[in-house]
Amino acid sequence: MADELEKKFDYDQTTKIIEDELKDLLGNEVYESKNVHNWSSQIVERVLKKLHKQNKPFKYIVTCVIMQKNGAGLHTASTCYWDTKLDGSCSRPWSNNTMHAICSVFAVHI
Repeated sequence: MADELEKKFDYDQTTKIIEDELKDLLGNEVYESKNVHNWSSQIVERVLKKLHKQNKPFKYIVTCVIMQKNGAGLHTASTCYWDTKLDGSCSRPWSNNTMHAICSVFAVHI
């Protein structure tokens, strides 16, 4: 049973990793379009690094969208066809007074 839990995607742990990285990197920032590429790259790299350190049997796909908060709407959706017992995904939104961010992780069991 413990071996089976080791193989399963940990939604709660992954959610915490995403939330921590978004808050840590963007928490005190003011939206500047020239910084978005760097911020989003840092977020996906740091999330991926923490996921990799868990040493679980997954391939990970990590995405991050950052946009200025100016009253425009943003709707996202994603889907996959996979093994629902072992694979998993999660997306976490984050925002402050000047921007919105959404980071998503897809974990494919190998």
